[in-house]
Amino acid sequence: MSTSAPNAPQDAAPGNWVDARAPAPAKPYLRLMRADRPVGVWLLFWPCVWGLTLVTGAEGYVLPNPGYVFLFLIGAIVMRGAGCVYNDIIDRDIDAGVARTAGRPLPAGQVSPKAAAAFLFALSLIGLWVLVQFNGFTIALGVGSLALVAAYPFMKRITYWPQAWLGLTFNWGVLMGWASETGGLAAPAFALYAAGVAWTLGYDTIYAHQDKEDDALLGVKSTALKFGEKTKIWLGGFYAVAFGLFCLAAALAGLAWPAFAGLALAGLHFAWQVWRLDIDAPDKCLGLFKSNVWIGLIVFLAFVAGAWPA
Repeated sequence: MSTSAPNAPQDAAPGNWVDARAPAPAKPYLRLMRADRPVGVWLLFWPCVWGLTLVTGAEGYVLPNPGYVFLFLIGAIVMRGAGCVYNDIIDRDIDAGVARTAGRPLPAGQVSPKAAAAFLFALSLIGLWVLVQFNGFTIALGVGSLALVAAYPFMKRITYWPQAWLGLTFNWGVLMGWASETGGLAAPAFALYAAGVAWTLGYDTIYAHQDKEDDALLGVKSTALKFGEKTKIWLGGFYAVAFGLFCLAAALAGLAWPAFAGLALAGLHFAWQVWRLDIDAPDKCLGLFKSNVWIGLIVFLAFVAGAWPA
């Protein structure tokens, strides 16, 4: 028997820690910030660590600053949560019409819009505390990302490419990670940022295939609807571009050959995702989407390996 709560979102794992262990009054708020589905935290966190690791490798160090890694982890948790709360406030009427999202706290009536707004403010304050621990240029970058975050929920209403906007948003941490160590930006950071955008275009297109039937009925746009039966071709293209740009970033940062050997493993994982994709199997799409957490780890380890003293 499933241990998920009634009206729990379909992509929340049965028996997750929120359902099993969190205090009852906190559960709707933890679900609102997707604490029962931590994949999004990792997908936001890894680009930050990539940026940190790439710049430390370029400067002759092996591992990134652990204090900054911790700050970016806390930032990823609270800002991913804040983004989800904001997105749900804007999309609560759309979410009510989509099977996978109808059980979210706002459309299910478990949290009021006013309470959600107050929770969003609290999460944002924690995010602000994290941000001000960095240098001025990184703070400015962080503030600049808010325009991307604010616009994202509306993209699905006006373009078939909301996944591209998500890529611009979710990989901003690459730039912040690099800037936190250097106080500026350089070519390797821009190449890595572009790689992350292409990567997100791939994995979020896979994710969007879960909702394509409901989205079509509601008039919501996505790359899943745009590509349709040609999704595998597009996915292969996005992942090929991402792989090439990961390699370019490593080369521009002066990393050694082990970085490229490690990135080859990421390339194999990309190929496996394309091969396994079945756009008409929502469960398989969700599993492939979640597997991208491993891409984050593989790229991180590749950058560490490339910076290791010969």
